[in-house]
Amino acid sequence: MPAMPATPTAPGHATGRSPAGDFGGFLNLEQLDRDLFRGWCHAGIPLRAFGGQVAAQALTAAGRTVPDDRAVHSLHGYFLRAGDTRRPLLYTVERVRDGSSYLSRRVTAVQGGEIVFTLSASFKKREPAEDRQTTMPDTPDPGSLPDLYEIWSRNNPEDYAQAEFRRVLEMRHVPGPEVATPGLTEQKLWMRSVEPLPDDPMLHACALAYASDLFLAPATVLSTELPRMLRDEPPSMFLTSLDHAVWFHRPFRADAWMLFAQRSPTAGDGRGLAFADVWSLDGELIAHVVQETVVRPAR
Repeated sequence: MPAMPATPTAPGHATGRSPAGDFGGFLNLEQLDRDLFRGWCHAGIPLRAFGGQVAAQALTAAGRTVPDDRAVHSLHGYFLRAGDTRRPLLYTVERVRDGSSYLSRRVTAVQGGEIVFTLSASFKKREPAEDRQTTMPDTPDPGSLPDLYEIWSRNNPEDYAQAEFRRVLEMRHVPGPEVATPGLTEQKLWMRSVEPLPDDPMLHACALAYASDLFLAPATVLSTELPRMLRDEPPSMFLTSLDHAVWFHRPFRADAWMLFAQRSPTAGDGRGLAFADVWSLDGELIAHVVQETVVRPAR
């Protein structure tokens, strides 16, 4: 991804604020050295950096060190500490391997001398091969569904006003299955960038990485947490991401509707596991996401 203009001391970056639709602002990094970058993150919960943005910025840093003919096909990240939105994060990129087809990068996000997040990402050249995928689940078109933000802003305006991701992402919520599968929680969300994005595949991949962390943790406790949030009730559970992985399968655009079909087959021992199959509006299977989450009663 081409370097963005650096504004490290701008007040907006200190709070993570960015104009509506400006994914470039959310993923903006200042290059300090060959493999060293600095960025600011907005809050997921008060004063704690949103994990999806940390992961997307780490992927952005890795993408700055690979040639344009390589596309990211996977990322694996561990959330080790909560990031502080009042201070910048430093991203150090290690060039682990530069092969003829595959390249590997490791990114370490540091704040105050402590590691906050680690990322491993792999990039490759596209090649001709047999293409196979399963069929997209039958899902209502996003245009026929109510805007989740409208419901949220009406029922919980204070919480809604603090949700920075609404500046860059549109969202539609698909009603859950009429018959629940015992032990399985499920939800579907349509998401896309608020504004059109440049024709930069790396930017679209980073935008999907950002979106992939939204509402995936609540998928582990869907029966309580999403309804509570929309009704302006205090959370009954404490949720925070432990690790996060994304596999990118096919070219896509993050400014076109993407269906995140989320499910959680298990929770226990203070942890929950959630998956998301990501589809384009025309039925292309574009990515898979897996996340493990801390699940504990709220204090």
